[in-house]
Amino acid sequence: MKMENPLEPVGRAALAASREMLALGPEEKARALRLMAAGVRSAAEKVVRENGLDMEEARKGGRNAAFLDRLLLTPERVEHMARGMEQVAALPDPVGECIREWTRPNGLHIRQVRVPLGVIGFIYESRGTVTCDAAALCLKSGNAVILRGGSESLRTNRVLAEVLRAALKESAVPADAVQLLDSGSRDEVRQLCELDSFLNVIIPRGGKGLIRAVTEYARVPVLKHLDGVCHVYVDAAADLKMAVNVLDDAKTQRPGVCNAAETLLVDAAAAERFLPVAAERMRRRGVECRVCERSSPFFGPEAVPAEERDWSTEYEDLILSVKVVDGVRDAVEHINRYGSHHSDSIITEDGKARDYFMSRVDSACVYHNCSTRFSDGEEFGFGAEIGIGTDKFHARGPMALRELTSYKYVIEGSGQMKDPSRIPGEDRA
Repeated sequence: MKMENPLEPVGRAALAASREMLALGPEEKARALRLMAAGVRSAAEKVVRENGLDMEEARKGGRNAAFLDRLLLTPERVEHMARGMEQVAALPDPVGECIREWTRPNGLHIRQVRVPLGVIGFIYESRGTVTCDAAALCLKSGNAVILRGGSESLRTNRVLAEVLRAALKESAVPADAVQLLDSGSRDEVRQLCELDSFLNVIIPRGGKGLIRAVTEYARVPVLKHLDGVCHVYVDAAADLKMAVNVLDDAKTQRPGVCNAAETLLVDAAAAERFLPVAAERMRRRGVECRVCERSSPFFGPEAVPAEERDWSTEYEDLILSVKVVDGVRDAVEHINRYGSHHSDSIITEDGKARDYFMSRVDSACVYHNCSTRFSDGEEFGFGAEIGIGTDKFHARGPMALRELTSYKYVIEGSGQMKDPSRIPGEDRA
C-alpha cells in the first residue's frame, strides 16, 4: 500500500490557492506584492538579526567567503529585496496576455493566451534573497509556490516567509500561495519531488548534487538551473584594454555568483600582448590562476598548473582557469565541451570572429565585448528572476514572469461542427 506523503496537506493547500488566484486581477496581485515589500522593509532589523545567526553557523562550519557573501543579508540587501518586489508589482501582468490570434476559414476565432503554470515547487540553496524573488515572481504570474531553502539559511527563510504570509493575509491573494518547508529535514526534497498530485513543475537552483537529486526524485517536469561555468574569450583582434577590464569585472566583481567567469581563453596570437597584463590584474585582485602549459610562462610561480577537471569547474571563488587556444574555432569547441551553457563572452573587433562565436556557442546567453555578469533578470529589464535556465525546455536564460507561464487556446465559434453531415436531415432543417 502506498504511504501518504507527509507534504500532501501543503500540496493540497497550494493547489487550492492556485485555483483561487485564477480569479484575481492584475491590481489585486500587484497590491499583494506591495504589501509584501512593505512587510519586509518593516521587518528588516529582525531579518538581519536572524540572518546573522545563520551567518555565524556558516562561519563555524568553515564556509568560504563566496558562500558567506551569497548568504549575507545587510540592511541594504533587505531594502533591495523590498524594492525588487515593488518593481515586479509594477511590471505588466503576463496572465491573460494574447500571444497570437487568428481566424480559420470555417469562422473559428482562436487565441493563444498566457496562463499560470499552477503550483511550483522551488528548491534552492543559501540565498535568502531568492525567497522574496521567487515568491514575488510566482505570485505575479498567478502561481502558488512551495519553497524549500537550504538548511544553512533556515532562520533567514523562516522569518521572511512569516513576513510574506502575514502580508498576504491583508490582501486578496490567499496566504497559502506562499509556503515554506522549514523542518530542515533532507527528506523534504524527496517528498516535495514526489508531490505529483499537486505540483505542476519543480525548479531547483543550486549545485550539481541538488540538481541530480531533484532530477532523480521528480515526478513532474524539472526546470534546471545548473552551475555557471562561464568563459571570457579574448580574440586576436580584441581591444586589450577593454578585454582586461571586462575580465576583471566578470571574474572579481562578485565571484560567488553563477554568471561570474570561471575560465579565460586567449587566442595564441594575442597571448604575448594580453596575458602579462591579465596576470598582473588578477594578481592585484587576489585571484589564483590555474594555467595551461602555453599560458604558464606569463604567470609567476604562484600560478597553479591546470588539471583536466579545472576546465569544467565552477569555483564560485577568486580562482580562474586560463588556457591559450588557436583561434575562435578552438575557443568555441572548448566552451561547448566544458561549459555549462550559461553565459560566455567574446572580446573582439573582428566581425567574422564575433559572428562565428555568437552563432556557434550553445549557451543561454552569449556576449560580445561585455561582461558575463549581465546575465540577470533585472539587467535584462525583466525585474527579478527565479534563476538562469540552461536547458532548452521550457525556458532558457533569465527566468522571470513570462517564463513562469504556459498557455491555453481559447476558441470562439458560432455553431461550427466538425462533421455536420452526421446530423440527421430533419435536425439540420
